[in-house]
Formats: sequence, C-alpha cells, structure tokens
Amino acid sequence: MKKHTAHLLCAAASSLLFSAQGAQAAPTLSEGLTTGSSIKVNIRTRYEDVSWDGFTDADALTIRARLSYQSGAWNGFAVTAEMDNVTNATGDVDYRTWPADTLVIDGKPAAQIFDPQGTDFNQAVVSYTTFNNAIKYGRQRIVLDNARFIGNVGWRQNEQTYDGLSFTNKSIRYTNIFVAHINNVNRIFGDANVLQGDYKQDSNLVNVSYTGFEAGKLTGYAYLIDNLADNYLKKLAGGNANAISNDTYGVRWSSTSNPAFMYTLEYAKQSNGDKNPIKYDADYKLVEVSTTLGRFVPALGYEVLGSDNGKKGFITPFATLHAFNGWADRFLATPANGLKDMYVNLGATFSGVALMASYHDYKSDVKSIDYGTEWNFSATKKFGAVTYMAKYAMFENDKLVTPAKSDTSKLWLQADWNF
Repeated sequence: MKKHTAHLLCAAASSLLFSAQGAQAAPTLSEGLTTGSSIKVNIRTRYEDVSWDGFTDADALTIRARLSYQSGAWNGFAVTAEMDNVTNATGDVDYRTWPADTLVIDGKPAAQIFDPQGTDFNQAVVSYTTFNNAIKYGRQRIVLDNARFIGNVGWRQNEQTYDGLSFTNKSIRYTNIFVAHINNVNRIFGDANVLQGDYKQDSNLVNVSYTGFEAGKLTGYAYLIDNLADNYLKKLAGGNANAISNDTYGVRWSSTSNPAFMYTLEYAKQSNGDKNPIKYDADYKLVEVSTTLGRFVPALGYEVLGSDNGKKGFITPFATLHAFNGWADRFLATPANGLKDMYVNLGATFSGVALMASYHDYKSDVKSIDYGTEWNFSATKKFGAVTYMAKYAMFENDKLVTPAKSDTSKLWLQADWNF
C-alpha cells in the first residue's frame, strides 16, 4: 500500500507538469509571484495557569508572533512561507514544556504547559495548481476531516506541520481525493527537543470524501504511519520509539443538512503496521448527535478508543488532541485499556459572545475502570481585528489518584490579533 501511494503521488506530479488547464499564467516569474501576493501578521498572547495534584502549580504568559507570506501564481506555481516565534513574556520559564522535563520546584515536578520558546518555519511550500488538481511540496499544514487523526494542533503556540508531498484532486464531481507522503512531522515541542521535536516518517495518508448525497458527506481514509526512530532515539526511549507506528483504515459519515437533527457516525480499525514493536488490533467508534434550538446548539456524543485486551489502546499520535477528550489534556496518550468518553456539549451565542460548556465522563474500554469526569467552559468574543477568549477546564478523579490522572484545573486568557 505504501509503495502504491508513493507511485500515485509521482504519477500525479507528472500529470500536473504536462497539464496547465485552468492555471493563471503571468508574463514573467517576478510579476506572477508578486501580483496577488499577501503578507499577514498574527500576534497571539496567552496566559495559562495549571493546578495539578502531584505537581507544583505552573503558569505561563507567552506571545506567538507569526509572519505569513502567500505569493501570487506563475503558470500555476506559487510559494507559501510562514514563520513563528514563541516567547515567554516574563522571561522566567517555571513550567515543563514536555512530560519528561526534569524541572523540580518546591520538591515536586512543575506542571506541564506545552508552549516551548523558539523560532521556526511553520510552512515552506512550493505548490502547483490547475483547475481540478493541486500538488504541494515542502513543509505544510494538513488538517483532515475534524483533525481526529491528522491535524495541526493549532491550539498550541507552536503548531504541528508536515514535511512531504501532497496531492489533491477534484476531477470527479462531488469527490475530493487527498494523498500525501510524509517524511517528517514537526511537533509542538520544538526543534530544541531532541526526542520529541521531530518525528522522522515514511508515512502515507489517503483521504477520499464524497458530498453528492443530499443527506451528508461520506469519507473513507487510510493512514499508514511508519515512525522512523534512529539508534540514538531508540536508545533513549528504551527501544519503543516506534510505538506510535500504525495502520488505520476508517469510514466517516457526517449529516449536517438538517439543523434540527445533525449526526456523525465513524468507525476505524487499527493494527500495529510494519514497525510497531507491539502487535495489536483495536477499533475506534464515534456517535454524535446535535440539534439547533434557537440560540442553543446541544450535542451528545460517545467516543470509544478501543483496546486489544489491555495490551495497547487505539492511538491517534498526529491528531489535534486538545480538541478531544477534554481540554485538561489528561488523555493525550490513550491508556492501554482504551478509553470511553461520554460527553455533552452546549453551545450558544449572546451579543456576539460565543459560549461553550461541556461535560465528559471517562471509563476504560477494557474492565470499565472509572477514569474520572471533566467540565469545560469557554467564552469567545471578537472586537475588530482582535479575538478574545477565556477558557477553563476542571478534571476530577477520586478513584485513580496518580500523577498522570490526578485532579487538574487549567485556565486560559487569550487575545489573538490579525493584521
């Protein structure tokens, strides 16, 4: 499957080079790249406060400055570049930016806030586009469906992006075909983190969606993740650096045509793939229903990340994980016994303020162990070019008092400027 995917990408690239149908031609290269080009600046200031049993409380005031450039087109070719800088405004980093940091304060490890300082290229892409096709090469943002499997982790200050070759085709009516070969994932922990900053890959992504049904959208996907760990990484990680490798095949149906009754159904099957040292099979299941009642949008959902008899749980290593299983981020890694998340959401808008409240009840897939409950609240309001947000998460676990799953509360105050 992986070789077939790579061959398909090469064939797509060749066909694009000989087919400029629909491309906008410009007289010269410089005119093409400058005409219609744009430069954007984004400044995101965030205060995060974490109180976590078993750890010293931590807070951070970080500023992310993002400069984005999008060129115009020259015979279908274009360039995208984006650079991020993340700075701790107080100059005193008293929090851990990834779980294995050894920072100790008052005799206990500091709580985790996943916003390391640093400067990096977020995107650096050369693209070629025709009427129904687009091919991109380089460092790029990839978000597929709801980002449950492949996402950009846009919530964190340092975004997750992908190095590789991607191809999108819309030649068939109502059909979108996306194929990509990924050779590196630039993770949120930054280049300075030797173990977690980059994941070298030999991974292939296929996502095909069809919107020709009046009732909704049907998507099928195959995500074949081969995480390539070098000897240094294997040694430091105890030989299990490839534990995120997996082959996942799934189908998703989303019906949003009737606001009075919207629903999503999804199922996926995952196995260990070529390089994962743990041999396992696990299922993913999702059922979510929602409706619109005036200003209010209530939703009820049930998500299962299954387990192979407690050997290993269904994993989604490149998802935008913060958007799922609660904002307290207690389940960024699926427990070996799997995870069942029964949740209720209630959204509403008053005077331009978008409000959201959520409740989660967590249990294991195997043995039905009580993993705790969580409340989430947020309020968002836009004034001109600035979007303000206040957000709060409270996770409680009275039965499994361990540092990894102990009571946790988090508060965020954020201002997002776009110029």
